[in-house]
Amino acid sequence: MASVHVERTEDGFVARNSRGAEIKIGAGDGVFSPVELLLAAVGGCNIMTVEPLTAQRGHRLVRLAVDVTAEKAAPTLLGSVTVTYDAEAPTAEGREVFETVAERVHERHCIVSRSLQQGTEVKIVLGE
Repeated sequence: MASVHVERTEDGFVARNSRGAEIKIGAGDGVFSPVELLLAAVGGCNIMTVEPLTAQRGHRLVRLAVDVTAEKAAPTLLGSVTVTYDAEAPTAEGREVFETVAERVHERHCIVSRSLQQGTEVKIVLGE
């Protein structure tokens, strides 16, 4: 099970996990918006899975980064999310391995992307 705690603070909102990490959330400068956090989760899940799998196959990438963008389908609904890789492999064979791994990660292994694609249900529980 995965969980975070999000609460209002004196200067905005903060999300904390059980390991002590925290991220400030808001709409101003120096903070991530909730949509940006969602995009970061998609990018982070993909890149953090692609990197070790490519390296395990003997092809440590020289450069690896992603840009993640989303279009709005409606004022309160995202349309498609696009993950664009910026990767440099040491060899042509390494590039082929990277591309194969990246596709496999997208299709089978990234829990965040797969959950979005499958339309994971979000339930709301109103506590006291």
